[in-house]
Amino acid sequence: MDKVIFVVLDGLNAKTAHNHMGFLEHLVEKGIMAAYTVKSEMPAQSRPLYEVLQSGVPSSENGITSNRTVRRSKERSVFEIAKDNGLKTGAASYYWVSELYNRAPFQLMEDRIQLDTDSLIEHGIFYHEDHYPDSHLIADGDYLIRKKATDYTLIHSMNIDDAGHKFGAGSKEYVQATVRVDAELSQYIWRWMNEGYQIVVTSDHGMNDYHTHNGISDEDRLVPLYLFSEKVIIKDFRKEGAVVPQLEIAPFLCRLLGIPAGDRMQAIQGILMKRGSDDDAAE
Repeated sequence: MDKVIFVVLDGLNAKTAHNHMGFLEHLVEKGIMAAYTVKSEMPAQSRPLYEVLQSGVPSSENGITSNRTVRRSKERSVFEIAKDNGLKTGAASYYWVSELYNRAPFQLMEDRIQLDTDSLIEHGIFYHEDHYPDSHLIADGDYLIRKKATDYTLIHSMNIDDAGHKFGAGSKEYVQATVRVDAELSQYIWRWMNEGYQIVVTSDHGMNDYHTHNGISDEDRLVPLYLFSEKVIIKDFRKEGAVVPQLEIAPFLCRLLGIPAGDRMQAIQGILMKRGSDDDAAE
């Protein structure tokens, strides 16, 4: 099965993930998931990096240069390529994702729930408040997976980022938000695995002790990457100091889905695939 669940835990830095994501780290320790560290693009802001994760094109080229850039993406995204190849797309996500790939600006009364549409994200449940509970958000994504049979599903949570902005990356509140979403994911991931889904968990950017993110520090830019797929080598590559460029995530998602990568996406070099897993259609 080439279906992919792409979980983006907004604002989660690599250090906090490694120290406090007990369930995901358990899967790494037991050889069930692979683990990497990813170095995010800059600026380390949310909307620009949502576009990077889906298009594989840096801000200097894609034009989404800050959180204030409110318009649709002009790049060929994973959503678009998946839809063009007959796959069902879905997202349970913050509304900025809807603005990038469906319609901008977001219309609260009309765009909160978008099901059975002809948009790039065919099935979407979008929230607009950063404290929208991650427990609800993951349940929204699971609804799309179960009831709409989405092949490519983005599940994008904001509670860690929200806690970081309020209290800083060194706070107990930031760690507690991380622990809560790890526990929530533990209720779903076993079933998703058993149903044959490939799972990718990462973040857009990190968080620093100044309650923000934007710059060049490791706290701002280094984020986790957890992978479950028969197509990848399962190993904790962090022990070898491996750091994956964030621009590789979009073409990697295409590879897992068995679809061609976009013309502007770069080659995958940092994420190690199993021999024979390179689908010609994804080259």
